[in-house]
Amino acid sequence: MIPRARRLAVPLTGALLAAGVVGATPTASTAATGTATAIAATQAAPGDVTAKAAPQTPAEAVAFWSPQRLRAAKDYTEELGNSVKGFGRSGDATPDGRAGTVPPTGAGKSGTGGSGKISKQVNLPPTVGRVFFTLPGRNPQDPKSWKYCSGTSVQGHYRNVVATAGHCVYDPVTNQFYDNWVFIPSYWDGDQAWEGKAPYGIYPAKWFQAHDDFVVREDYDYDYAFVNVSSGFRLTPKKDGDVTRYVRTPAGRLGDNVGGQGFTWNRSTKVKVFAFGYPAGPHPDGDRPFTGRTMKWCYGRSAPMPAVPKYNIQEHIGLTCGMTSGASGGPWLMGYKSATRTGYLNGISSVAWDSDGNDRYDRISSPYFNGETYDVYKVAANRWTQ
Repeated sequence: MIPRARRLAVPLTGALLAAGVVGATPTASTAATGTATAIAATQAAPGDVTAKAAPQTPAEAVAFWSPQRLRAAKDYTEELGNSVKGFGRSGDATPDGRAGTVPPTGAGKSGTGGSGKISKQVNLPPTVGRVFFTLPGRNPQDPKSWKYCSGTSVQGHYRNVVATAGHCVYDPVTNQFYDNWVFIPSYWDGDQAWEGKAPYGIYPAKWFQAHDDFVVREDYDYDYAFVNVSSGFRLTPKKDGDVTRYVRTPAGRLGDNVGGQGFTWNRSTKVKVFAFGYPAGPHPDGDRPFTGRTMKWCYGRSAPMPAVPKYNIQEHIGLTCGMTSGASGGPWLMGYKSATRTGYLNGISSVAWDSDGNDRYDRISSPYFNGETYDVYKVAANRWTQ
């Protein structure tokens, strides 16, 4: 096992009130103390949080992505090669304090689109969608620079937070945050380039929050990030003779349109979860069962995963699931209710596993969410954006 000096976590008894995250509550044993009151001003980031403003303005990021470019984007995880073959002794992911919970919120108004579809009697959450970005240091006009991951809206005081993987905001190849980063909840890719669906709008990044140990050391035990997005825009097609042009109209705040999943940390490593995402990459044998055009899901009980020195992994939890790259950054939701389409985020798809060595991915894994994950989350949960 790779030696690691663990940071001291702030005890959660009473700490949630100090943290100032809206709706944050301890577990049932201390729930009687009441919910936390959100602070209006952004708190200073703790020492283990990297906070970085997006390289482009929201208007620039939204203007970059046409429906044709969105459809042409490829998943980046396949290029990064985030996968493991084989399976060893399970690791030792453990809580670093008391469990905590931030409740989810529903959308302020109803909407239509991909979120309304039912797949095998599971109502897909409108909060989940695709993250799009261009690679830093490359020509943004080159289609090879157009990439995507998965992500989800998560509850925050200003209804403007997207949770995804660390490698979906920060490039471990160039050691820079991505350019032209936007989030599209309930994205659906149509048969033609102009049929891509963004039923709730496009939301550009304003601030990135990631753990220092991922940014500095590429430690995948911290492969998560929380992004503050600005108010969104919708692209409305308008015919101008034989030419279709897209008019941008304001869409409002992300959480007002799709709601936000709850957040929880320091839970058992063995809980039942739904994992959602947009897989597209191949299995090791080259078979491509997914296209990335629509949202997919897996369901099962999580369990501790083995250590992987290649990625500095010591504390991942895993789930039996055949989703491939492209699903990276997709949420793991504990206590997901199909009726409300909400649950509690307790994981993020990070690495794919071929655990039995048959050249087919059969598991996905996530960093274990502990108090340090909460430290990163609460900075984003209290940061205001327009």
